[in-house]
Amino acid sequence: MPAAARAQLTEWTRHEDRHGPYEVDEHVHHVVRPELDARLAALLGTPAGDTVLATGAADAFAALVPRLALGPGDRIWTTPYEGVANLTVLTALRDRARCRLEVVPLRPDGDLDLEWMAAHIDDDVALVSVAHVPAGCGIVTPVEDIGRILAPHRCLYAVDASYAVGQLPVDAGRIGCQLLTGDGWRFLRGPESVGFAYLAPELRQALAPCGTALPAPPEGASVVALNAALAVPQDAGPAGGLAAVVRTAVQETPGAELIAPGRVQCGIVTFRHAEMPAGSLRRALAARGVVVGKTVAQQTPLYSPGRKATAAVRVSVHHDNSAWDAARFTEALREALAGRGRGCHAVPTAVRAAPPAPAAAGGGAVAAPAAGLRAVCAGSAAGAGAVPAAGVPRPRRTAGRRHLALVSAPAPDGTA
Repeated sequence: MPAAARAQLTEWTRHEDRHGPYEVDEHVHHVVRPELDARLAALLGTPAGDTVLATGAADAFAALVPRLALGPGDRIWTTPYEGVANLTVLTALRDRARCRLEVVPLRPDGDLDLEWMAAHIDDDVALVSVAHVPAGCGIVTPVEDIGRILAPHRCLYAVDASYAVGQLPVDAGRIGCQLLTGDGWRFLRGPESVGFAYLAPELRQALAPCGTALPAPPEGASVVALNAALAVPQDAGPAGGLAAVVRTAVQETPGAELIAPGRVQCGIVTFRHAEMPAGSLRRALAARGVVVGKTVAQQTPLYSPGRKATAAVRVSVHHDNSAWDAARFTEALREALAGRGRGCHAVPTAVRAAPPAPAAAGGGAVAAPAAGLRAVCAGSAAGAGAVPAAGVPRPRRTAGRRHLALVSAPAPDGTA
């Protein structure tokens, strides 16, 4: 989090503790929201005032999508990369409306099959939900190409930009979506407890008959901190190049399997190792000053299960990471695997950011001091392959486990 955002979060949390929430709410309403609306509009390419705040992107999706008036003749499209939170909302909507929920297939390389979408789209498709960047890997979905396919038809188009906004250009107008959700943390570096959603006029009109129930608002101090984070310019510099360095390091590591379906990748690198469990590898890297995340397959339950990827390591390269960070990751990965089983449980309480990298003389390699490579946690995925378009089974929680499992459920017409 930028220092200015952290200071605002601390100051206004203390202010609320001392004076109560009303003064904070008044400050947010009269001072912060006009600034934040303008900054979100510039960030997302939307008219000012067309965004609403929520406690997170998934909460905004869960508050808005179930209110759509769908019926038995309608179809919902999702993708194998849909996150578990949004998928749970879509399956509940399917069960309530008795409509069909279908999965867009993948090409052999892992990209969505846009030709299939163009051939099968018609006015029975009422809602299409797509993740710009999924929770479990670094593939970048061609959301603008999908928008052009859907534009002539009556369907509403929802894009989850939680893992894209802040690291990739996100323009709702160019995408052509009617709902775009995002989180204020991750690549935007705001607080974890605030998110937002853009609602196009078409979506507001579709929600009007049932009443537009807005998501629960986040805490006032979080809104102030997000506004401060968006006010800090981000260098759109070497994140993609550093991710390529990290990706190459994984590919050159014996026993490591890179999880990178599709032709276009971003600053997220996911992998697993044949001999060292993801949790142990994460702890070993943390003990060496490199903080990454462990991901689980059930966070992308239409993609990862069945590909023998139950857990993986997820590295996320931010704009303020340096070449020293990427080199340090490469060194720490080698050390962690060389010392498997030793020193894997000591997790540092704090990791210092890397110092500025000096210019390399004569094109030589960059030295790698002990520095932190920050990462965010998400779902895992592995491998690529075609996923047939079919009805989606109902998710449910299994006894004794916190992850979502998929079980068969009959479609409204009685078919599997």
